Amino acid sequence: MILPSKHLSEKRALLTVGGEILRLLDRPRTVSSVWEAMKQGVKGKAMTRRLSYNWFVLSLDLLFVMDAITLRDGLLIKNSSVQ
Repeated sequence: MILPSKHLSEKRALLTVGGEILRLLDRPRTVSSVWEAMKQGVKGKAMTRRLSYNWFVLSLDLLFVMDAITLRDGLLIKNSSVQ
């Protein structure tokens, strides 16, 4: 689930989705704006897979647990230790 496996492609692994989320956080954004950007594709590239909102939230949870992002005043912010 977190990492790709025999039954989970690398495109659906939570770390991969989390990496896409981190690329979108070049500035503080709301959860809904990040979700919309994920549905449209990262940096203008169409997504080759369908991503459910539940899977998106699990990826956010993983990023929170890893201390890669924080939620401040309703905005997702990439922590400074993450590049």
